[in-house]
Amino acid sequence: MLSLPRLACLALLAALAGPAFAAPAPARRPMVVDDLWSFEQVGRPVLSPDGRLAAFSVAVPSLETNQANSDLWIVPTDGGGPPRRLTWNEGPDGSPTWSPDGRRIAFTSKRKEEHGQLYVLSLDGGEAERITDLPTAVENPRWHPDGKRILFVASTWPDVNDDFEALKKRQEERGKDEVRAQITENRLLRFWDHYLADGRVSHVFEASLETRKVRDLTPGSSRILGLDGAEWDLSPDGEEVAFSANSTEPPYRTWNLDVFVVPVAGGEPRNVSADNPADDFRPRYSPDGRFLLWGRNRRVELDADFTRLALRDRRIGATADLAAEWDGSPSDWTFTPDGRTVVFHGEDRGRVHLYAVPTAGGAPRVVVRGGSTGGASAGPDGSVVFTHASLSRPPEIAVVRLDGGEIRNLTAFNDGKLLALDLGRVEDVTFEGANGDPVQMFVLLPPGFDPARKWPLVHMIHGGPHGSWTDAFHFRWNAALMASKGYVTALVNFHGSSGFGQAFAESIVGAHGDKPFVDVMKATDHLIARGYVDESRMAAAGGSYGGYLIAWILGHTDRFAALVDHAGVYDLMAQFASDSTWGRPTNYGATPWDDPATIDRWSPSRYAASFRTPTLVLHGERDFRVPVTQGINLHGVLTAKGVPSRIVIFPEEGHGVVKPQGSKLWWTEVFAWLERWLR
Repeated sequence: MLSLPRLACLALLAALAGPAFAAPAPARRPMVVDDLWSFEQVGRPVLSPDGRLAAFSVAVPSLETNQANSDLWIVPTDGGGPPRRLTWNEGPDGSPTWSPDGRRIAFTSKRKEEHGQLYVLSLDGGEAERITDLPTAVENPRWHPDGKRILFVASTWPDVNDDFEALKKRQEERGKDEVRAQITENRLLRFWDHYLADGRVSHVFEASLETRKVRDLTPGSSRILGLDGAEWDLSPDGEEVAFSANSTEPPYRTWNLDVFVVPVAGGEPRNVSADNPADDFRPRYSPDGRFLLWGRNRRVELDADFTRLALRDRRIGATADLAAEWDGSPSDWTFTPDGRTVVFHGEDRGRVHLYAVPTAGGAPRVVVRGGSTGGASAGPDGSVVFTHASLSRPPEIAVVRLDGGEIRNLTAFNDGKLLALDLGRVEDVTFEGANGDPVQMFVLLPPGFDPARKWPLVHMIHGGPHGSWTDAFHFRWNAALMASKGYVTALVNFHGSSGFGQAFAESIVGAHGDKPFVDVMKATDHLIARGYVDESRMAAAGGSYGGYLIAWILGHTDRFAALVDHAGVYDLMAQFASDSTWGRPTNYGATPWDDPATIDRWSPSRYAASFRTPTLVLHGERDFRVPVTQGINLHGVLTAKGVPSRIVIFPEEGHGVVKPQGSKLWWTEVFAWLERWLR
């Protein structure tokens, strides 16, 4: 046996010898579909009151069970220790929120219950304690500052309120009905993947930890607390709740979100944003209670309109725009503990930066530049924890100081998996697009890329249209996975995309097929001119608005060898009345009854005579945003014309294919189609 000094000498010699004695680095391989569902999905971090710990969820998808399981974790924000797992539940645990003393975490969990319920876990140890047992799901919990109550959101009927026995009985009775009809006179029948016709809406409730009694804070309300999730907050003194909801009552002939406040002790909600004609949403109180902050649009029913930050001084009842001159659109805003600064995220040329702006006014300052940030939570020591991702790295938890300094990563759940993969190279490219305007795109080059070779090209076209491709890891439309199959993959942020200023986003209103099509074709020419794209092996794939643009491409060029249309709009006339119809006249440029010619002009169906390109059509049968008939009609027209087409319908999926097994089939079909026509 070697002595310790002898071992130390051998170690020193090996270090001095350098690479000659180093173990060879393991060979990296291209990414495959199964890899996409092996990554652990890190949720937004929430800081403890003292800022020393961040709580978050981690979802682990499973191809075997066809679902994702999520558990809660905590991690020290000083980097002094690794993340520590708190729950081992077989169902989803999420929405962690800290007690005022920082010793407990409330969260939602679905265990043996039919619906997710409210639980509380002590950091001192022991099992999580269930607080509620309701016949409806609990969402978005907040601790009351007295530490004895927890507020949350749940769905109920306005005439039922907090009579949960009556709620359960009504649900059971409806479940026994042999005739399953959706009946309403409301303008809004269904949204994304669910019906809204039965009249249930979200209310804010309060649960006592001592008595377990649950009380409705918004009894009798028929207002819809946001279609994409209830947005609300509790004042720091625990006396008031702010929430965003539709300002009109059923049948909802118009749609306008406003911010309402209601006393926790009881009373009628009061509208504090009635002076703004457009939407007001996501209210947040400052830690000292002086301010109420929310996002607002200024132009009614214009999808391209940027969000502004409205800051209301509760002492004097005055509201003013924060960062009014900034030509960007903030998201996910929060206050620092001293209330002097607002932290938010904002898109900028394909990145999502972390910004800070003083509540006293001034221009926003970039705190974190590059990649894509999200879910910021500010601590009392001047630090901010957030998620940070890129096109080649899933989100992880990071921390940075507002006054400067380097970003420190606090988690690395997926780094081991990434070390085994060759994800190719990402380039940020700007080219001359429609009207001679500069247009940005990301180009992902395949593993082993050789510029002297000719490679097939695949455009991946984003939805919206007022969305964008950002430097972020996508668990569904993953560009690195596409590139790993040997395709040069282009992500064009065409006219109408967010993150490039209000004028750029608004430039396609009333003409959705115009400039974006030109931009994609000019991007194609730009890449061909680089010398490594095989012009005979090009394809394009898009979903939602991206699917609309695929159908538009189908009728306007035959330069592509294959197309992939996921949940795309084919017939604009039929699409007009799908789920939420507010804003369609503004965004489409007309109504079908007043100006059918304009609707027809921008409908891909009008150009079916020119359809020649083999097209794969994929659609979820529970897609209410773009009904499945859009995909069926496109496939039917293509096959009737003798154009090669294949359709894949997912009976249990909505606008997106989110279940692991469905996603694997989706990618299998897409790759098989591309291989068939591009190889």
